[in-house]
Amino acid sequence: MGFLLSVNVARPRDTDYADGPGGRTGIDKRPVSGPVRVAAPGPNEATRTAGSGVAGDSIFFRGHGGDDQAVYAYAREDLDSWAEALGRPLEGGVFGENMTTSGLDVTGARIGERWRVGSGVVLEVTSPRIPCRTFAGWLGEKQWVKRFTQAARPGAYLRVITPGSIEAGDAVEVVSRPGHEVSVELLFRAFTTERDLLPRVQPAIEAMNSTFAEDARKRLAT
Repeated sequence: MGFLLSVNVARPRDTDYADGPGGRTGIDKRPVSGPVRVAAPGPNEATRTAGSGVAGDSIFFRGHGGDDQAVYAYAREDLDSWAEALGRPLEGGVFGENMTTSGLDVTGARIGERWRVGSGVVLEVTSPRIPCRTFAGWLGEKQWVKRFTQAARPGAYLRVITPGSIEAGDAVEVVSRPGHEVSVELLFRAFTTERDLLPRVQPAIEAMNSTFAEDARKRLAT
């Protein structure tokens, strides 16, 4: 069992590296105090910017957010590893994560795995995070997308199964785990650096982020 170190929401900013319309980005997320409402924001549609599942958060890019990417979690242990590698402190939320966790194997979580956060919120793992130009610009590290990809510690996107409120200090418990072997790390590697792994992700297709599932089906059909 792990716990939440912080719940983080965006401080929107205008930049010249953001992928969002007009250079707006919500990647700058900061810890907030007290309970924060978490609920399914609605589907990610090509015609509009999808919402975040975390109250008070902001998303400006159509490829992010929506029901299948309602919440983004990253492990404090992985942030600490990056802080050592980069030689700089990394505060909770700096990777754009809504939940900074401790004591939870986020990278090893299986697609379709469910977490109970606090007294009643239930979240389901859907996919890894794929790094983008906005992330690289925000971190300001040379070859960041390549380094992040090679490390294969991408953090996990989650959908909201049972809505409610979460806050720093809440316990995070894995309450169900699928029988397949498809972890966040395996799916990430199959879609980035090790395409030969793709056949192994098939058992998790139904639980995936719909974008990943559609892409996986197309690739497996060829």
